[in-house]
Amino acid sequence: MARRPTPPGTPEQTGLGHVADLVRSAIPPLHPAGLPFVAAPLTVATLGFRHKWVRRTGLFAAAACATFFRHPHRVPPNRPGVVVAPADGEVALVDTAVPPAELNLGDQPLPRVSIFLSVLDVHVQRTPVSGVVESIVYKKGEFLSADLPEASDANERNCMVIEAENGKRIVVVQIAGLLARRIVCEAKVGDKLSIGETYGLIRFGSRVDTYFPIGTKLLVVPGQRTIGAETVLAELDS
Repeated sequence: MARRPTPPGTPEQTGLGHVADLVRSAIPPLHPAGLPFVAAPLTVATLGFRHKWVRRTGLFAAAACATFFRHPHRVPPNRPGVVVAPADGEVALVDTAVPPAELNLGDQPLPRVSIFLSVLDVHVQRTPVSGVVESIVYKKGEFLSADLPEASDANERNCMVIEAENGKRIVVVQIAGLLARRIVCEAKVGDKLSIGETYGLIRFGSRVDTYFPIGTKLLVVPGQRTIGAETVLAELDS
């Protein structure tokens, strides 16, 4: 699994450790999946360093890929019963919808929040609640623009059902977009995940849907920006 968020109450670093933390906070680290995409244009820039246009193009491409695959540090809230955003982006939909049919969760509409990720957003996905992975189902599909409502049903997707510590089920769905051609899910059935923990990645441009139990209080509105692992999407009904 990728990096876990810093638990609340962790002592602050001092001295050189503090300086290193400041550098890391200003320059987010790279998700491992992005290493080949950064290394390839850097190699081109190195081999073609005598040619200005080759060198500049290679360095620009490497910088763009490093920006896309950035993996910033996040600190989730420690309030009980909250569900955090699984991704950075813009809230595209706040509605009710039937969860993906391949999960066999019935045909009753559930509260849903859809987050659209542009190519400029951080593209790692984070666990919305602490809990155990109950099931993971991947489904092939189309590559419509992820900001369209029909993308939830038509596009390629990866669904994960998490049983939260209070027994509630949360469904989080990674959905490929117009430019996305690869969904990465590092979690496995039976894994115990912490809230805010990185579990996957979509490249390039995508959408993440979160389905909640009936009775959940949703706290976001369409057009609102979210910060993965930190923005509270909802409070679960106890």
